[in-house]
Amino acid sequence: MTDFQLVSNFDPMGDQPTAIAGLVDGLNNGLAEQVLLGATGTGKTFTIANVIQQTQRPTLILAHNKTLAAQLYAEFKSFFPHNAVSYFVSYYDYYQPEAYIPRTDTYIEKTTEVNAEIERMRLAATQALATRRDVIVIASVSAIYSLGNPVKYHQAHVQFCVGEVARRDKTLRRLVDIYYERNDFDLAYNTFRVKGSVLEIRPSYADNAYRIEFWGDEVERITEIDPTTGEVVANLEVLMIHPARHFVTNEEDVETAVTLIEAELEERLDALHRDDKLLEAYRLEQRTRYDIEMLREVGYCQGSENYTRHFYNRPQGAPPWTLLDYFPTISSSW
Repeated sequence: MTDFQLVSNFDPMGDQPTAIAGLVDGLNNGLAEQVLLGATGTGKTFTIANVIQQTQRPTLILAHNKTLAAQLYAEFKSFFPHNAVSYFVSYYDYYQPEAYIPRTDTYIEKTTEVNAEIERMRLAATQALATRRDVIVIASVSAIYSLGNPVKYHQAHVQFCVGEVARRDKTLRRLVDIYYERNDFDLAYNTFRVKGSVLEIRPSYADNAYRIEFWGDEVERITEIDPTTGEVVANLEVLMIHPARHFVTNEEDVETAVTLIEAELEERLDALHRDDKLLEAYRLEQRTRYDIEMLREVGYCQGSENYTRHFYNRPQGAPPWTLLDYFPTISSSW
């Protein structure tokens, strides 16, 4: 496990050593809440960096807007250049929620524009939390919004080990199952390509791509490569590929979800008919039946996040999984 390594040309000065010692002591004693007071420019960020260095715990830093989050990300990236400093904010550049106006039977479909680079950084954050302990995540309030099941996300990885048997055809199907697409011409993000006994994968959360060379059904060599030049950056013994999305499901999950969605639909239709809301009932049934058909045919539909509870068969009123659930549980070894 890599330790946090604070890199700075400065040492704590003034009240900073006392503040650092007090915060570290409070964390070690299990205090749930502590407050660090200080005017602008007094070095609060540097103080917290020293606390992270001394406690060696994965850290979530919440900012109240994207601008402050970006500033903190740059600062902690400079303090911890050898560790996994990640950025987790909303990936929508534009968001128009869906709406329905019964009086005119007007349905306004949800319209979004996703920032692909921010989506990559979000995936990099959860991938780092799944594989390392030296992780600092700078996040906005997006951290408390719904994400997929962290257990399913962690379990859905594909692992390669030099010298181990991995049937190529089965491996390719497994990559498709975790939302990677085959593209033998352009090795774009979230794609893989196959040339003879060589498999190349480019996850969205990584800067480089990975090349797996097979000898029959045995993994002969694993390398990290520059996706543009093909130059070998590093030789690896083990490689773990995580899903290209946070919401991970399988065929059984979809079938279970469809059954639960249909049951809830019947309940809602009965309630609307009792209230003589025939137009609303018609529109709800039309939209939901279309979503169900899409789920059965392609395993995905527009606005599938609306059915998250059913995909994971969670009770009504259960809170959604969020980024906080991807952090490891504090253990006595820290």
